[in-house]
Amino acid sequence: MGNKNQLKRLQQQRAGLLRRMIKSTDSRLKPADRSKTESKKKRDPDEPKLVERPQGSSAMFFQYNTQLGPPYHVLIDTNFVNFSIKNKLDIIKTMMDCLYAKCIPYITDCVVAELEKLGQKYKLALRIIKDPRFERLHCMHRGTYADDCLVQRVTQHKCYIVATNDKDLKRRIRKIPGVPIMNVAVNRYVIERMPDAFEPLTKK
Repeated sequence: MGNKNQLKRLQQQRAGLLRRMIKSTDSRLKPADRSKTESKKKRDPDEPKLVERPQGSSAMFFQYNTQLGPPYHVLIDTNFVNFSIKNKLDIIKTMMDCLYAKCIPYITDCVVAELEKLGQKYKLALRIIKDPRFERLHCMHRGTYADDCLVQRVTQHKCYIVATNDKDLKRRIRKIPGVPIMNVAVNRYVIERMPDAFEPLTKK
């Protein structure tokens, strides 16, 4: 019985509060206040909606990425190195054969850490990426998940081509405009989404 009485009392209090609320038609409201309450309720259907969009890169000018061009900067993923070894491909030489220009391969700390975690089986891959011709990029973030690191880098700096055979990473990079993808095909490298401005350089 006590619970029911408490519920009734609460309902009566709420009803009293609702009755006390000032309506927009109340004579005590000033015209300025009335217009505010009405504008909240009624919005003009023709009024344009404000949508926040991420700022586009200044490199994306004239519909292609102006930061891309020889010598090409190629960010290498873990599985790209492993696929290259399986197909017996020299990474730098095959990149140059694919793009017909000088290529600088880049390795992040995350990729090195991933290969070190994989153990003795990938000792050859580690030896290849520690070649002095490979540029090392130092990571400032925590953790060793290379995919997030590569996506973050190409979002900030549009000067890279991403070399990977990872389907999930490719799907994520395709959403970023102006970033080409290089992957290992049978005995060669294939470039995907290269800008039209550099198309003659990539055609075989």
